[in-house]
Amino acid sequence: MRNSFPSIPLVDLRAQYLSIKAEVDEAIASVLHSGRFIGGEEVKTFASEFSTYHQTKYTIPCANGTDAIEIALQSLGIGPGDEVILPALTFVATLEAVCNTGASPVICDIDPGRYTLDAQLAITLVTDRTKAFLPVHLYGLMADLDPLIHYAADHHMFLIEDAAQAHGATYKGRKAGSIGDINTFSFYPGKNLGAYGDAGAMTTSSEWLFEKATKLADHGRTTKYDHEIIGRNSRMDALQAAILKVKLDHLDEWTTKRQEVAARYRGLLHGVTGIHLPEEYPDSEHVYHLFVVRVHASIRGEFINYLHQKGIETGIHYPIALSRLKVTTVQLGIDIECPQAEKASREVVSLPIYPELTHEDQDYICDTIKAFFNA
Repeated sequence: MRNSFPSIPLVDLRAQYLSIKAEVDEAIASVLHSGRFIGGEEVKTFASEFSTYHQTKYTIPCANGTDAIEIALQSLGIGPGDEVILPALTFVATLEAVCNTGASPVICDIDPGRYTLDAQLAITLVTDRTKAFLPVHLYGLMADLDPLIHYAADHHMFLIEDAAQAHGATYKGRKAGSIGDINTFSFYPGKNLGAYGDAGAMTTSSEWLFEKATKLADHGRTTKYDHEIIGRNSRMDALQAAILKVKLDHLDEWTTKRQEVAARYRGLLHGVTGIHLPEEYPDSEHVYHLFVVRVHASIRGEFINYLHQKGIETGIHYPIALSRLKVTTVQLGIDIECPQAEKASREVVSLPIYPELTHEDQDYICDTIKAFFNA
């Protein structure tokens, strides 16, 4: 029996660092000794290895995941007068990126099982201004892409995967970031593959998109002082690339551990009335960036507070659907109802999940959850 409450974080980046400390410290020291902090071999090597891992020809590193989406859209020529369809349940960056290109976001409700873009509904929202589908692979599970792939091909539209939460996930045997015309990743520290600061990337198998996105991310240039187009400064620094290269070697091992933690949650919480566990699909490998359960909206606050009092940190991803954010309803003047996303936003709770989570801590989390519902 525990004599006092533990402190269990939602994610433990310190524990992850300690598990690979020697490798990371060596990689950082190598960059420091090289004196090359922007670009260079570390960035090129990481990009090459990331492409191989994600089954795509090219990776374009950049400064962060939001930039990645903006640059991907710009690379496709999407801008003012165009529409992009995206899901109602995601971080605001997906919406921001569309708006920052001058295009109009079209917010679509979600599949309540996957929490991702409802593909069939998205197709009904297409107009003669629609240029792209922008599905977000959420919580570690890829969206149902086949309907979007076929429709986009038949109607001369683009498909952009926002894979910021799906490093290593698969859909029908294909890796996240390998299916769309150009696809985006974030390496925010808490991601399954996270940097020690901001970093992002795009993937594509199109040579012309690779070349254009590369220019856009680096001042529109082909050589140091030869600038062909208006670009921006969105480069991944060598320190982040070196750290990510070390971590990429461990990603499969960490994914397996996350899946084991998820399986234990399923076993320990099976049959607990009042809590809905995440769904899995035979066509998709879930990499569990987050382990998201649902409880009734009327008790969610009480549930979270109870766990907090017992030393268990939780999260809500995301407490307000895009369709109900002030930026959407007030600034953009978009009036749309997305009942599935809005219901999910009132019910979802993210439980601690990371490769270093011990069985003892996980047992304690589940015993605490059972105690709450059996009280």
